Amino acid sequence: MSEFASEPVPRGSGLKVALVVSPASGAGAAARVAGSVAARIRPVAGEFVQSVARSGEHAVDLARSAVESGVDVLAMLGGDGAAHAGLQACAGSATAFAVVPAGTGNDLAAALGWPRTSLAAADAFAAALTRGAWGRLDLGRVEGGAWFATVLCAGFDSAVNERANRMRWPRGPKRYDLAILAELAHLRARPLVVETDRERLELDATLVAVGNTPCYGGGIPVCPDADAGDGLFDLTVVTAAPRALMVKMLPRLRSGRHVELPEVRTLRARSVRLGGDNDWVAYADGERQAELPMTVTSVPGALRVLVPE
Repeated sequence: MSEFASEPVPRGSGLKVALVVSPASGAGAAARVAGSVAARIRPVAGEFVQSVARSGEHAVDLARSAVESGVDVLAMLGGDGAAHAGLQACAGSATAFAVVPAGTGNDLAAALGWPRTSLAAADAFAAALTRGAWGRLDLGRVEGGAWFATVLCAGFDSAVNERANRMRWPRGPKRYDLAILAELAHLRARPLVVETDRERLELDATLVAVGNTPCYGGGIPVCPDADAGDGLFDLTVVTAAPRALMVKMLPRLRSGRHVELPEVRTLRARSVRLGGDNDWVAYADGERQAELPMTVTSVPGALRVLVPE
């Protein structure tokens, strides 16, 4: 990711901070660490407000209420779903966003450079708040719909998301690995149309991923060169591929080397329309969006963020 641009803003104890807890994240991990996280942040904030979300929709409501009240920083304690909820409130506002990871994948937290564990991230949050370390992040926007920060996908990978979201075991990236193996049994290519400001592709495909940041699924670099500071999406399209090839591709996914295969097409675009007769459902930040067709656009610098050291 590109270096964050610094901004001249207040530091430390004069700032109002809101922490929204998504207690179900990480099979209850967020609820277990919420008190300790708050104890690390509260001493360096001028005002500190903590709230607990009952659901994903409630998390969005709490985040929006916090932003409307004029908080300087909104922190979401949870996984990528909680982070996605917070984005909907912070995008395009003066409120800075941060995520304290306590979920399954934590891809956005990793992309922003936060430590892997909740308590280490809370310490980093307190230090960044004291330093006054701020920056800007590009976001993706679904036309008529949600903002997203990491990857929007459809096809095989969205089916994997649906299966992974239904699974209760195991926790962490291995859940996605098992979901991938299970979905391979149902793999089939479908017609896909990809239209960008530069080109149009019509092909049979098994998946398409639109990356604002490189990773989804707990660290899988599906769009390995994506940069959330360049104003462009990186797209990865896997064309019609037999099941044996997809199995061969799996080890490469973890290293980002899948893009070297001839069955994989990559392109870059500021805006892209995805369609075709495929009945695919798109996921963004691991959250279900809508069926194709849809148009998504990169919005440079749409999110103000607190930057960890």
